[in-house]
Amino acid sequence: MCLGIPGQIVEVTDPHKKLAVVDVGGVRRTINIACVVNEEHPAASCVGDWVLVHVGFAMSRIDEAEAEKTLKLLAELGEVQAEIDAMRQSAAI
Repeated sequence: MCLGIPGQIVEVTDPHKKLAVVDVGGVRRTINIACVVNEEHPAASCVGDWVLVHVGFAMSRIDEAEAEKTLKLLAELGEVQAEIDAMRQSAAI
């Protein structure tokens, strides 16, 4: 299991509780975005952001190029499919 996998926020479902839906390789899952929002970048503005996801939390925002580079590296290490399979098997939206 890796420390984090890139995903793209596709919907903010509850800005007050800082919950959003992230897409990781076609698997969508609700995550907490509290660690990546602040007054300058509120929850409502997160749709389209790329984030590193770990155990249901967006740990940091990353740019798209970094996300692609990280996904490519994880694929080379054989980690991407294992993470996506783990997300599919956990609570889905």
